Amino acid sequence: MAFKKLIEPLKNTLEHLEFETPLDFQKVGLPKIKSGVNVFGIGPEGSGKTTTLVLSVIQKLNGKAFEDVPRAIIVVKNKQEALALRDKFNVFTRHTDLRVYCAYEEQNIEAQRDEIYVGVDVIIATPKRLNKLFLLNSISFSLLKMFIVEDAEFTTISNNFQDINRISESIKKCQYVIFANKFDTKIKRFRESFMYNSQVIEIK
Repeated sequence: MAFKKLIEPLKNTLEHLEFETPLDFQKVGLPKIKSGVNVFGIGPEGSGKTTTLVLSVIQKLNGKAFEDVPRAIIVVKNKQEALALRDKFNVFTRHTDLRVYCAYEEQNIEAQRDEIYVGVDVIIATPKRLNKLFLLNSISFSLLKMFIVEDAEFTTISNNFQDINRISESIKKCQYVIFANKFDTKIKRFRESFMYNSQVIEIK
């Protein structure tokens, strides 16, 4: 199988789904993200960015639940994107015990706090709700390994860019990954905030 050096649960799922040949983005992106460097993943829709994201997170967390606080946070545009990404995770976590949780404005925040307190490994959240949960001391970054922004074009809308930067200032150390369709000036500005010494993967 072309997907090499992945944990056994991922290999089994990929075989079951008959994923035999990685897309060009996945060929480059998976090993680069696995190396631990900060990465800009740039490619058009359909290039395999979302699957690369999901596989990379599961691989990084070794496919196993651990303690109570999140080890991966993924920032998305809205509720619809959060739920769609969670569904994607559900496809690939079937042989793991990873706990994936969505947080967005339409939910009751007290219920969210209680559910997160029970224990999560991956949080998929909108910038505004993530900030609010953090300010309420409902999310700890103490064990965070990955901070990811999916389809980062949305960060130009409203205060999303500022909200994401505010969160990054409270993270001591982790790997940052930003996925986008184009590496334009709006995406490059993340280099001045937290994407230090980052590398660019670009498939056109």
